[in-house]
Amino acid sequence: MATEKTFEENLATLEQIVAQLEKGDVPLEAALQQFETGVKLSQELQKTLQAAEQSLAKIVNADGTTTDFTAGE
Repeated sequence: MATEKTFEENLATLEQIVAQLEKGDVPLEAALQQFETGVKLSQELQKTLQAAEQSLAKIVNADGTTTDFTAGE
């Protein structure tokens, strides 16, 4: 069973893809494949960030329950 890559590993892979595509010396077929991979990685990274944001936007009350954080509290 393959283990999921970490956020940092996915980000590093995306950065490598961007760097290769920016060079412009990648054949068209490979560039299209890398672009598709990059889009998928970007979407996955965005989902991870949104989940982290939702997790951080909660307040733990004295009784251990959580409530959503809203500005001004």
